[in-house]
Amino acid sequence: MSAHAHAHAHPASPPSQARALRHRKSVENLSTAQLKALRDSYAAAEALTDDRGFGHWAGIHGLPLPMYCQHGTRLFLPWHRAYLYFFELALRDLVPDAVLAWWDWTSAGSHANGIPAAFADAQVGNNPNPLYQTTVPPAARQNNQPQETSRSPGSPGDLPTRPQVQSVLSLPDFLDFQGQLEQIHNSVHVWVGGTMGEIPWAAYDPIFFAHHTMIDRLWRLWQIRHPNPHLPSSLLNQALPPFPMTVAQTLDIKGLGYAYAAATAHAVVAH
Repeated sequence: MSAHAHAHAHPASPPSQARALRHRKSVENLSTAQLKALRDSYAAAEALTDDRGFGHWAGIHGLPLPMYCQHGTRLFLPWHRAYLYFFELALRDLVPDAVLAWWDWTSAGSHANGIPAAFADAQVGNNPNPLYQTTVPPAARQNNQPQETSRSPGSPGDLPTRPQVQSVLSLPDFLDFQGQLEQIHNSVHVWVGGTMGEIPWAAYDPIFFAHHTMIDRLWRLWQIRHPNPHLPSSLLNQALPPFPMTVAQTLDIKGLGYAYAAATAHAVVAH
């Protein structure tokens, strides 16, 4: 199902009272069953070559589609929230219990070990780990680019810190906050290196979505701190192609059917 068709199948409307919110968690806090559901959904998506497949969804961000992603614009956070929303629904069409998880690159574990084992281990038992690596389809590759995604991570101590995040969360103006958060976001792409360091192909690395779920979570934490920000109507009414959603429709994540679980006892801010 294409992004646009999937969006119509799952309109951005408030959930019914009977539908429980999906609680996105830190990958470090997933139960065995929750991690298995996430892995199984990626494996199922990676096995498909049609518009339900992982390659299709990764391609929406960059190549071979016309680079829909928003970077360095005031649509950076809203566009990626819509992207994650529809990608998560696509995963849940394949594995109903799947829920996106975030990679907290400020955590003590990340600053000691770098990429979490859920994404860093090449194997799960005797099988390839679908969160470790994927194949970039021929239509998206250029200049003899490698077929498989790759990483070349930096030193764990060079990842963003909680004080850096706290400083950004304190900014009262949305556009200032978004711009500073995008800079932190960029640094993590560069830190992971390899495929993640190249915008046209970054989303083919499975850790891309855990990274962006962290960014979306930080936007949610900022929203809690700043519940009545001024966003110009010209921004609120902007569309977010290829998704049939406006910026205004991305602001209420409970209306989109999900929430963020508390991180740990050492959460960035209290929930």
